[in-house]
Amino acid sequence: MGNPESVVSRSDDSRAELASVLERARAGSDLAFEAVFRELSPAVAGYLRLNGAAEVDELTNEVFAQVHRGLPRFSGDWGGFRSWVFTIAHHRMVDEVRRARRRPLVAMSDVAEEASTGDVESEALDALSDERLQRLLATLSDDQRRVLLLRVVADLPLEEAAVTLGKTVGAVKSLQHRALASLRRALEQEEVGHGS
Repeated sequence: MGNPESVVSRSDDSRAELASVLERARAGSDLAFEAVFRELSPAVAGYLRLNGAAEVDELTNEVFAQVHRGLPRFSGDWGGFRSWVFTIAHHRMVDEVRRARRRPLVAMSDVAEEASTGDVESEALDALSDERLQRLLATLSDDQRRVLLLRVVADLPLEEAAVTLGKTVGAVKSLQHRALASLRRALEQEEVGHGS
């Protein structure tokens, strides 16, 4: 199977393997930290992107730089670690939103031209699905969107999502319920609009 620090499996015993990788990362193993990054960075980037962060890759790297600096002081299991990482991501995202309000806007057409990779069809399909998802998420309040993304994209349990957002478990349950109901209504309206 190769170097155990370079592979993070998703089998039933993956939680034990992740805990082992986390311990090696805490002890200073760069390879183990890379494995932690590969395991969590896609979900962190998704959480940031779906919350409207402008520079997702840059912000994701900042989150993991902060995680790396704080890792020796972290104590807890993999679930607690995952929650801690998303707490950092959430705080960085909130800081970024505040900074963005003070910055001048850049023309989106300039950014889109610079970001083009050449696969127009793939980029168009990605843009359509992202646009639809962003449109649906825009129907939610900020708290509803954050709860839903922490629960679905970050895959955090209720308790950890509550800690990340500084809310009670009951409040997170209620926000999630209302978010799902809002999304259901938005999807039903979308279907009615396309069916006419």
